[in-house]
Amino acid sequence: MAIEVRIPTILRNLTDGAKAVEGKGATLDELFSDLDSRHTGLRDRLVDDKGLRRFVNVYLNDEDVRFLGGLETQVADGDSVTILPAVAGG
Repeated sequence: MAIEVRIPTILRNLTDGAKAVEGKGATLDELFSDLDSRHTGLRDRLVDDKGLRRFVNVYLNDEDVRFLGGLETQVADGDSVTILPAVAGG
């Protein structure tokens, strides 16, 4: 079993058009590094030197990871991670 990561349309050029990809790791940071090994550039679009990028929302099993521990959030086989770009308007 693996961790399913749902990819937003704007990042699918990095996953050859895949709407979802699978990865592994004990933390969200490890998961993103694992995904980047197969989908180069994905991690850089999600993470900067301060942690998760400001305009990217990441959910673990429908809970915002910013309130769970950010990149150090624990993940496990069977979990679902959803990446959503933040949307602003006015």
